[in-house]
Amino acid sequence: MTSSSSMLEIREFDGAGNLTATYVESATDKLTPARRVDVIPPNDTKSSRQKFLDIFLPVGFPHTVTEDYLEYQIYASDSLQAFASSIASLLSSRAVLSTVGVGDSSASPTAALLLSILQESLGRIATIAFAHRLGTALEPECKLYRLLADVLNDAAFLLDCLSPALPRGFVRVLVLSTSSVLRALCGVAAGSAKASLSAHFARAGENLGELNAKDSSQETIISLLGLLVGSVVVTHVVSRTATWSLLVGLLAVHLETNRRAVRAVRMRVMNRQRAALVWHCLRQGRVPSLEQISREERIFEWDGVLRGRDGGIVGHCTIGASIGRLAHGLADANKSTGAVSTSGTHLSTIMDLYADAPYVLWSDGHPALEQYPMRLLAVLKKDASKRDLLVAWWQALIISCAEKASMSQNVLDTFRQSRREALALLEKYEVSLKDKGWNIDGSVLETVAGTRITVGG
Repeated sequence: MTSSSSMLEIREFDGAGNLTATYVESATDKLTPARRVDVIPPNDTKSSRQKFLDIFLPVGFPHTVTEDYLEYQIYASDSLQAFASSIASLLSSRAVLSTVGVGDSSASPTAALLLSILQESLGRIATIAFAHRLGTALEPECKLYRLLADVLNDAAFLLDCLSPALPRGFVRVLVLSTSSVLRALCGVAAGSAKASLSAHFARAGENLGELNAKDSSQETIISLLGLLVGSVVVTHVVSRTATWSLLVGLLAVHLETNRRAVRAVRMRVMNRQRAALVWHCLRQGRVPSLEQISREERIFEWDGVLRGRDGGIVGHCTIGASIGRLAHGLADANKSTGAVSTSGTHLSTIMDLYADAPYVLWSDGHPALEQYPMRLLAVLKKDASKRDLLVAWWQALIISCAEKASMSQNVLDTFRQSRREALALLEKYEVSLKDKGWNIDGSVLETVAGTRITVGG
């Protein structure tokens, strides 16, 4: 804003920083105190194409979203993915209608209704069970479950298209019910994963609601085009061979575009796999970027595995393990009472070792550190933070990747020294990691609803 005794000029900008209007207040003449305000519109530099795209892009794009947003959306929403899925859905629906008896005078409408009720009921039960069992893992592994959702959905398409060729009765009911369950699992996984990804894409989380709305608009327009084209396709593709050939091709395109979409995402928070990859880089004196870790990480990874630099499995760690499991690992338990008698390292000794730590990391088995691959348990104390979980995971990696010859003969010294090393590594590189874009305090390493403990005398 600039001003003088005779003129005031105010410029107005939109969320993306583009000039929308200039307001100029000036005197009408020198003899009267009256003043006027002129509105000067900017030169219209936007093309018709850009104006159309603004309907489907978040306000302020690209400044209000992360750098990986556009590439993800190109593959996930604005591409052949939604287009292929829409046509495959029509082929699937046609097969289901044939299975339930559309066009068959001997088919019973009541039987079709009961089948629909069964499918709906099983789907809802599966939704509840899946959300309860894996709800905690959906955010840490959002990339995995985003792609898994499409795998489940495509498997449901295949079962639907297979159903007309199966014998009537129990087999068809079983296949269609399984299809309904898979589609329900897809809904839970996709919905939760999309929510986590949207939170990642929205800068500072300020435009999260609008970003989700625009995401739905993008999928809607592409799906609409897919339905229009699909309505023509299904009238011409009627033979079994042509249907299956087209379906397999569409599903292949659908999965590949979704794989590329997930691969394009560069998450700022560390899950277990990303934390391990970052740790390996830090051990070599390199601070990895988000893009580097995104290229190296696996989309599908076993829960809790610890991998060496070469990618081989060197151990397994359970975060949020119960203290009872740790105690049972120290010695054999009495089957009738559940009591544990320890002849080697006592539970109290381990608690003393971690007296000032917010967690307890120990070997899952007796004697300690004798297994390969290593099996470790991380028991969390009540005040353990996400940052503490990252230190515990790095400590587990240090122990699992260590050469036997370099380990201390004293097991307690090995665990004590590994914790010091993990803490020192984080303190040394914490600022550098944040400068690279990593959100250390937002690390998500728990994939199950674990337990917490308090220790008293």
